[in-house]
Amino acid sequence: MLDRIRIVLIGTSHPGNIGAAARAMRNMGLEDLALVTPRCDPWDQEAYSRASGANTLVDAARQFDALEAAVADCTLVVGASARSRHLPWPMVSPRALAESLPQALAPDGARLALVFGREDTGLTNAELQRCHQHVHIPTNPDFSSLNLAAAVQVLAYECRQAYLATEEATEEAAAPPASETDQPFGVAWDNPPATHADLERFFVHLERTLTAIEFHDPDNPRQLMARLRRLFLRAHLDSMEMNILRGILGSIDKRLRDRS
Repeated sequence: MLDRIRIVLIGTSHPGNIGAAARAMRNMGLEDLALVTPRCDPWDQEAYSRASGANTLVDAARQFDALEAAVADCTLVVGASARSRHLPWPMVSPRALAESLPQALAPDGARLALVFGREDTGLTNAELQRCHQHVHIPTNPDFSSLNLAAAVQVLAYECRQAYLATEEATEEAAAPPASETDQPFGVAWDNPPATHADLERFFVHLERTLTAIEFHDPDNPRQLMARLRRLFLRAHLDSMEMNILRGILGSIDKRLRDRS
């Protein structure tokens, strides 16, 4: 399970925070680190100094130019946010998120990205709207600012505790299969979950078709696409459902072409 979890840091400005995040990951058995447009040299000596022996994670960290590329193969994307947003998004606690992971990551090809924003401004609204869920660490409201690596440590710890609990339960007894009606968020019934890249292609297609039928006005969007993102991300589509929706849009496009 831990091998399927990726830590994504966006716009990190201090190399020491990259190193400290790598140390936090290594402590908890996470190995996959991705950096999106870092605002510093990720391989500065300060990064290795703060990594305290987790140098291999710093060396292996992959750089990306955009969040979409960093999470393209992920089936569940969760953004860490301390701020409330004008358009509410599904919000979970670190404990609740971690407890859902054993089943959310069970399907073949399932992968989780935990996304963390900039030290000074966090994640933008646009970045958060590319996440299925938001996770909020319930800090002291009178002093809620968390260091980036500390936030990574909290979530990585919760993920490890969930992993250990699953291992212990497996050793004690085989759990009975869950019925379809008991399936938690993130579990595909009979098909693998759709990847983030699949979803982004769908949203582009959806907006294009809605504009063509004059349901969506790009000059006066009224948060339509953001609300539709929230709807479809909350549903956590599988690959077959995605193909059905793309087929519906394709049929609409064909009718529009035939009429013209």
